[in-house]
Amino acid sequence: MYFIGIDISKYKHDCCIISAANQKVVSKVTIENNKSGFEELLTIINSLSNPADIKIGFESTAHYALNLEIFLENSLLTFMEVNPVLISEYKKSKTLRRTKTDSVDCESIARWLMTVEYKPHPKGFYHAYSLKSLTRLRNKLVRQRSFYLVKITNVLDHTFPEFKPFFSERFSKTALYLLENYGSAEKMARMNSVSYEKLRSLSRGKFSPQQFLQLKELAANTVGVNNSIFDVELNSLLTLYKSLEKEIDILEKEIIKLIEEIHPHYMSIPGIGPLSAAVIYSEYGDISNFSNSGQMLAFAGIEPGINESGTESHGGKMVKRGSSQLRYTLINCCVPLIRFDMTFATYYAKKRGEGKPHRVAITHVAKKLIRVIYALERQDIDFNTQKLR
Repeated sequence: MYFIGIDISKYKHDCCIISAANQKVVSKVTIENNKSGFEELLTIINSLSNPADIKIGFESTAHYALNLEIFLENSLLTFMEVNPVLISEYKKSKTLRRTKTDSVDCESIARWLMTVEYKPHPKGFYHAYSLKSLTRLRNKLVRQRSFYLVKITNVLDHTFPEFKPFFSERFSKTALYLLENYGSAEKMARMNSVSYEKLRSLSRGKFSPQQFLQLKELAANTVGVNNSIFDVELNSLLTLYKSLEKEIDILEKEIIKLIEEIHPHYMSIPGIGPLSAAVIYSEYGDISNFSNSGQMLAFAGIEPGINESGTESHGGKMVKRGSSQLRYTLINCCVPLIRFDMTFATYYAKKRGEGKPHRVAITHVAKKLIRVIYALERQDIDFNTQKLR
């Protein structure tokens, strides 16, 4: 049996091979992050032992390990991804020296691998990785879109400060249409009946004639300034916003298509739509890798810290380690969940009755949701509120 620790870098990977027989380092080698480097590693591995007796581990390092992972899977070798925090804590437990080199790190990974249960990465992981890439890119684009909406609001504060409050502080389709086609308060004040017919059609009759006349009056009497520089800035920001809207829509269609092919059982839970399910699936991966729901809580960083010393013992704040996007998605799913499901609503009310603030109570609901997700996937069943306790 051999344990191989690999320290992943952008252009090279440092490998340490330790024999289980005497726990001594057999070899340390640095390979390039290219085909010849991968084939060199494979040659070394094949010279050691049967692939079943080879255990490989490396830290989870975003996309830098992806090509190596695919190569190992195609070569019928298993590997285990390691949380960098665990390796860091393991190194601290072995020495007080603050030494960090790639050579030291790869040996630490190999030795840590010898102390834990080997849990190989699931085969066919590329599907989950594709979803992770798409969902994380979508999240970044949504944040950028929100940034541009703030900038658009800043421009309107100068040119037409009454505009956004008129639309209840929201940029609806009607509001965006007005900004794209009229832009300034001066042009909106000159709108006619033809303009209204387009607005009525766009809003499906929700934008009434009274609202149209009220908006025209606000535009005619605005305290904003009419400056061509602001018009240029607004047009530029709207173009960027529309471009992001288009790209987000393309990503969402692809994400929904991928998650519908998998269709995990937790998509049957009220409040978990395809986009939320895609984030949960991409971040957790194969739930069979988790021995219990407590591990899933820890993975999402929703578990509380524990502080125990001598006669004192008390729980701490939420650790907030792991994927922030997963944690955000799970907690957000709980808002509609407590509206549509009586059991979760009762559980939320119970926590509020114990004096817990809204955010703390919602976090408790998220913990319950994770336990339900774990049960559904392990039992291979869809959600049934009648069986929920």
